[in-house]
Amino acid sequence: MAKEVTKRSDNYSQWYDDLVVKADLAERSAVRGCMVIKPYGYAIWEKMHDVLDKMFKDTGHVNAYFPLFIPKSFLSREAEHVEGFAKECAVVTHHRLMTNPDGPGVVVDPSARLEEELVVRPTSETIIWNTYKNWITSWRDLPILCNQWANVVRWEMRTRLFLRTAEFLWQEGHTAHATREEAEAEAMRMINVYADFARNTLALPVVVGHKSPNERFAGALDTLCIEALMQDGKALQAGTSHFLGQNFAKAFDVQYTSREGRQEYVWATSWGVSTRLMGALVMAHGDDNGLVLPPKLAPIQVVMVPIYKSDEERNAILGKMDELKKELEAHGHTVKIDDRDTLRPGFKFAEWELKGVPVRIAIGPRDLQNGQVELARRDTLEKMSVPQEGLGHRIEDLLVEIQDNIYAKALKFRDSSIVKVDTWDEFKEKIEEGGFLLCHWDGTTETEERIKEETKATIRCIPIDTAVCEEEGKCVYSGRPSGRRVLFARSY
Repeated sequence: MAKEVTKRSDNYSQWYDDLVVKADLAERSAVRGCMVIKPYGYAIWEKMHDVLDKMFKDTGHVNAYFPLFIPKSFLSREAEHVEGFAKECAVVTHHRLMTNPDGPGVVVDPSARLEEELVVRPTSETIIWNTYKNWITSWRDLPILCNQWANVVRWEMRTRLFLRTAEFLWQEGHTAHATREEAEAEAMRMINVYADFARNTLALPVVVGHKSPNERFAGALDTLCIEALMQDGKALQAGTSHFLGQNFAKAFDVQYTSREGRQEYVWATSWGVSTRLMGALVMAHGDDNGLVLPPKLAPIQVVMVPIYKSDEERNAILGKMDELKKELEAHGHTVKIDDRDTLRPGFKFAEWELKGVPVRIAIGPRDLQNGQVELARRDTLEKMSVPQEGLGHRIEDLLVEIQDNIYAKALKFRDSSIVKVDTWDEFKEKIEEGGFLLCHWDGTTETEERIKEETKATIRCIPIDTAVCEEEGKCVYSGRPSGRRVLFARSY
């Protein structure tokens, strides 16, 4: 089955597309730019959801749900916000169809035009702040710490499964605070939650930093992000957290009475990650044999494949596998016995490698007789024979080792791909090789846009926890003074 997947070295982009489809993660739908997330892919997203949801609740947040449809007038209340999303909005203009009077099929009923057109949610700041106006009157009502798990629509013209689709799944946190300091602390806290999740669950080394003013979220005073590096040397923005100031509170007149009795505008944040993380998972860890899933996100952590020639051998081996499965499940692991008798073991091995299952156990008649199993690690493809006794503890330790090894491999690649660059000629040469370029920048939007026009590279972030480099120097493009380096890269 792995032979059906293009090699990364031949065509990385095609490798990604092949792997997403053939590993049963997702497929294109009949709706332009939209995807069907298949059960195996959705099971991974559910694990992401469950881990993140607990992390949000552990930090005091609660879940709510807000409408999919937003009155068009709401978007126009925050000028930068509407400008940032206007070209991506899907708009509902009518509420009814009718039988086509001129032929077969149906048409829009012209008499059913909406009094006000509705925008299909591209993000929820406007509808949520219109709601918060009804919830907030006093300092006693603050803070509000809400999160929403939902779908959004952004009418992308060029789409790719998980990375950029017209409709995608995500979570969006929206919080309200009494002071600027509280809101800024919240934005920082949540980007660190995302960084923790990326590193310790996704096994994805990320750089935390600020976006440049030109790259901020529409309507934000500051945007924090986590940036990851894929195996082809392109960056991927894996999550963002925005300090929105009082922009949306003023747009929707959300004020509260302070302890001192004054009327004050509320301070806001928003933050989110999406099914784009699924794309990051594939591109950061996958190999030419298929997916490589970190055990913490694998829907199946251990798969068992019996090897036999007779019904007697099959029954005996499956009986032992049932025992071992119960032992492993008692240790909290997810286990599947692949007892399909229509497929050869070699085909099953290739299929589970393609799907990235962290550990494979094979048992044949000789293994059964000797009290052993054959273990195969997905991350290294290493095989070993181990005793059946104590298998639960062995697998427990092995899954931790695999999780750590996947992260260490990605971290080594990322760190080796951060290169300091001081001249424009070197920049143009190195950007073709991929990776993060750590460069001085003069702080102007003009320079940033010129670099993007000439090289397709953008400022991914101004680092605050990795690759921080505060030193005097000269802008790699303009030669003007600079007090620190920033990370440039081409990106998805």
